[in-house]
Amino acid sequence: MARLATVHANTTSRRGLLTGGLVGGFVLAFHVPIARALAPNVTAGAPAQTAPFAPNAFIRIDRAGKTLLVMPQVEMGQGVYTSIAMIIAEELDANWNNVALEAAPPNEKLYANPMLGVQATGNSNSIRAFWMPLRKAAAGARLLLIQAAAKQWNVDPASCTTANGAVLHKPSNRMLTYGALADSANGTPPADPPLKSPKDFRLIGKPQKRLDTPAKVNGKEIYGIDVMLPGLKFATIAASPTFGGKVTRVDDSKAKQIPGVQQVVVLDDMVAVIGDHMWAAKRGLDALAVIWDPGANAQVDSAQIWNQIRAASDKDGLVAKKVGDADKALGDGDKIEARFEVPFLAHATMEPMNCTVHLTPGGCELWLGTQIAARVQSTAAAIAGLPLDKVIVHNQLIGGGFGRRLEPDMVIKAIRVAQHVDGPVKVVWTREEDMQHDLYRPIYYNRLTATLKDGVVDGWHHRITGSSVVARWLPAAFKANHDVDFDTVDSAIDVPYAIPNLRIEVVRDEPPAVPTGFWRGVGPNNNVFAIESFIDELAAKAGKDPVEFRRSMLTKQPRLLGALNLAAEKSGWGEKLPPRHGRGVSVQVSFASFIATVAHVEVDSQGGVHLHRLTTAIDTGIAVNPDTIIAQLQGGMIFGSTAALWGEITVAKGRVRQSNFHDYRMLRMNEAPVIDVHLIQSGEAPGGIGETGVTTAPPAIRNAIYAATGIALRRLPIDRDILAGKKTA
Repeated sequence: MARLATVHANTTSRRGLLTGGLVGGFVLAFHVPIARALAPNVTAGAPAQTAPFAPNAFIRIDRAGKTLLVMPQVEMGQGVYTSIAMIIAEELDANWNNVALEAAPPNEKLYANPMLGVQATGNSNSIRAFWMPLRKAAAGARLLLIQAAAKQWNVDPASCTTANGAVLHKPSNRMLTYGALADSANGTPPADPPLKSPKDFRLIGKPQKRLDTPAKVNGKEIYGIDVMLPGLKFATIAASPTFGGKVTRVDDSKAKQIPGVQQVVVLDDMVAVIGDHMWAAKRGLDALAVIWDPGANAQVDSAQIWNQIRAASDKDGLVAKKVGDADKALGDGDKIEARFEVPFLAHATMEPMNCTVHLTPGGCELWLGTQIAARVQSTAAAIAGLPLDKVIVHNQLIGGGFGRRLEPDMVIKAIRVAQHVDGPVKVVWTREEDMQHDLYRPIYYNRLTATLKDGVVDGWHHRITGSSVVARWLPAAFKANHDVDFDTVDSAIDVPYAIPNLRIEVVRDEPPAVPTGFWRGVGPNNNVFAIESFIDELAAKAGKDPVEFRRSMLTKQPRLLGALNLAAEKSGWGEKLPPRHGRGVSVQVSFASFIATVAHVEVDSQGGVHLHRLTTAIDTGIAVNPDTIIAQLQGGMIFGSTAALWGEITVAKGRVRQSNFHDYRMLRMNEAPVIDVHLIQSGEAPGGIGETGVTTAPPAIRNAIYAATGIALRRLPIDRDILAGKKTA
C-alpha cells in the first residue's frame, strides 16, 4: 500500500535560529565524535576520548516550551524528521506536540554525520549515526532543566522528575514547564547522562504519525522544484548527448521566435534556454538546432563496456577479506562456479534535478533539495568565485534522492547558466536530460566459486569487479581502506554464513565514459543478489531445501536465523504451489539490519514474471517508528523489484539509449505484489532501513523464478526470452 512521506513545516528561518531567532531560549550545543580517518580535518587530532567534540547540532527550548532541533540529516521521504524528533522528545521528556525541526545550514564542522565524517544523508544511517548522540544530548538537556527547577525550589534534584515538557516535584506538588525554565537552565551536562531504559519509552517503538504529512497532503510543503521568487526566470538545458561532447554550432533563430523565450545561453558543453516560464523554456530548447562534436567517446557502447569488465575480472584482485585457506578448500572438492552481472541503473527520481540560483557580484543563494548541503556550498563557492560565507544554501525537501542528490553536478550547471542571467533563475532538467545525464549505478561482474563438504559450504571465493564510487566521492576513505572500496565489498566481506575458508577480492574497473554514483545500496544490492542466487544453486547441488540449507550455516547468526524462520513461516514455505509458481528466499545482513524475504512468483509461458507476494521479516533493532520502517521496506522492495524486472541503462555511440519511462520502465500499480512486513522485537541499537528493502527483493525474485522453472538466471534484469525458451541462459 502506498504511503505518503511527510516533514514538519517550520516558518522560523535557519539564519534567524542561529542568530537568536528564539530570543531568551535555552541553547544546548552537543557534540559527536567525527570519523577522523574519513575526514581528518574536521576535528582536532587529539584522542577521541579526551578531545573536545565539535558541535554537531543544537537543541533549543524557547519560553513557550517549544523544543527545536537543528536537524543535520535531510528528509527525502524516509521519515527521518519524525523519527529524529521522537528520539529527542523521548529522552528529553518533551511535549511531543511542541517539538519542531529546522534543517541545518551547511557546516561540515558542526553537522558532519559521525559515521561518514562529512555532512551527508545516505548509507541508511541517519538513525544509526545519531541514535546515541541525540539521546545523550536530550538526556543532558533534561538534567540541566531539572537542576534549574530544583534550584528555584531549593530541593534535591534527585527528588524531581520530568514529563510532557515539564519538571515535577511530586512531594510538594509543584511543576515548572520547560519554557518557564528556559532562561535559568545553564551549565554543562555530563558527557554520559543516564538514559532511559527501553521499557520506559513512551514514544519510541510506537507508531507515530509523520509530522510532515499534513503539509504534503494539502500542498503547502515546498520542494526544490516548487521554489518561486520575485522576478524568477526559468531555464532548461541540453548537455552534449554523448559523454564528453562539445557544442559546435547553435542556430537559435526559431527558439527566439517562441513567446516567452528571453535568452539562449550557449556554453562549451551545453545550451540553455531562459524563459518566462518552464513551458516557454522547454519549447525554446526543442526549437534549437544544435550541432554537437561527439568527442572521443562517440564509439563507446554497452558491448565494449561489458567486454572490458569481463576481461578485468580475470585478474587477481585486492584481497578484502581472507579466512582459513580458500585455495586448499577449493582444490579439495568439486568446484561449483557461477558468474553474475548487474547493469547500469538510473535513479529516475520523481522530482527531476533542479536548482534555483540568485547570483550577484557579492553573493550567491541556492534553493534546492540536496543530500550534501556543505559540499553544495563549497562547490558553488568555487564555481562562482566567492568566499564560502557568501554562499547561502536553502535546503528544501527532496522528492526522491536514492543517492542521486549526493552529487553537486546540478548546482555546477545551474550556476554556470546563472552567470549569464540577470536575477534569479530556476534551472530544471527535463526527464530526458535527467535520464541521460545521470551518475549511474555501476555495472558489476561477480565470479563466485565454492565447494561443498558434508552438505555445507567449505570453500568460497568471491571476486567483485566494478567501478569505485568511493574513490571519487570520498577519496580519503578509499585510501584509509587500503584502496578497497568499502561500499563495493559491503555485504560480501560480511557474508553471513559460517564458511571456514573464504577469500573476497575486488578488482576496480572504471567503465569508459560512463560516470557512476551511489544508487540506494550500490555494493550490497550487487553482492546480495550474487551471493543469494549462488546459495540457491549450491543448495540444489547439495540436494537440500533452500531454507534448510541456509539454516545449517546460520547457527552463529541468531538474529538472521530468527528472521529467516519467521519469513519462512509467514510465507507458507513448503506448501504446494500450482505449476510455474515458485517461492524463493533471500537473507542478508545489510546496514546493521537482519532481513529475510520470501518471494512468490508465477512465470507464464511467454516468460512474463508475475509477482504475487513478498513476505519479509526483519530484526532492525529498536524500531523507533514502526510505521515508517514498514513503509520504507514496502517502498524499497518496489524499488528493488523494478530493478530486477526492468532496470537497465544501455549505451550506444557514446550516449545513453533510454530517455523516459517508456523505455526505462517502473513497476506499475497493477504489477505490484502484496507485501507483508513482520518486525521482530529487539533491544539492540537501530539498524538501517532505507536501502535494506531494495537489496532483499531481487535475489528472492530470482530464486523464486529458479524454483518455478529450474532456470538459473545470472543476470539482471530478468530476461524473458530465456524464460520463454527463446534462448539459453
